Amino acid sequence: MKYKVSMFLLILMAFTLSAFAQEKLTGLQVMQKVYDRPTGNDMEATLTMTLINANGDKRVREIKQFIRDFGKVEKKIMFFVKPADVRNTSFMNWSYDDPNKEDDQWIYLPALKKVKRISSDSKGDYFMGSDFTYDDLGDRKPTDDNHKILREEKLNGEDCYVIESTPKDPDYMYSKTITWVIKGKWIGLQKKFYDEDGDFLKTLNIEKYDKIKGYWIVLRAKMDNVQKKHQTIMELSNVKINIGIPARMFTERMMKRGL
Repeated sequence: MKYKVSMFLLILMAFTLSAFAQEKLTGLQVMQKVYDRPTGNDMEATLTMTLINANGDKRVREIKQFIRDFGKVEKKIMFFVKPADVRNTSFMNWSYDDPNKEDDQWIYLPALKKVKRISSDSKGDYFMGSDFTYDDLGDRKPTDDNHKILREEKLNGEDCYVIESTPKDPDYMYSKTITWVIKGKWIGLQKKFYDEDGDFLKTLNIEKYDKIKGYWIVLRAKMDNVQKKHQTIMELSNVKINIGIPARMFTERMMKRGL
């Protein structure tokens, strides 16, 4: 009798654990995992930005990028190194954990010799001729949108959740986005953007990612704007993680001073 009871308990426990393991995540939980994916305390890298127009003509820009997580705020600063016409331009973004606080952004244009704060009304503008808006360069919080899992499918050999996100703010620049999120790695492998009128605007494809010091890091991304017939490729190299970047790097003074 004891043997039968024990077997029954084991079967019940196995069934319960199996059901727990198969518990489905919500769309918000998936996007929160993407948002929370660890990338180290700080990172330094060279960022190559390639702009490609409808005729296939290319413009290449080299940027030095620094990022540091300060706990309640993550700070990023970018210094344009090449070519000469954009050299010494810099951009800085501060993203806050507080869900009620928007990102702070600044740009320094050497011709004006002045640091300009990016207003909320300007975050839909495209950054330095690229297909990324200022808002794309920020850190949009999962709670800013309503999320729905459309389906689960493979993309580029990876098992993905397909998430539809619609903004809670009716005046937001995108009417919706659809993101393919890699299960377990929590990388947005592909993201489709739709404009305010609901028309398809552009696609972001992550073309290369790797583990560096135990962290999944996106190394190459391409934004393809079908309405403008224009592409932007962002590629990271010389990536260094957890090297102790000083807090003084992320200031308006450094934006003006440059590297």
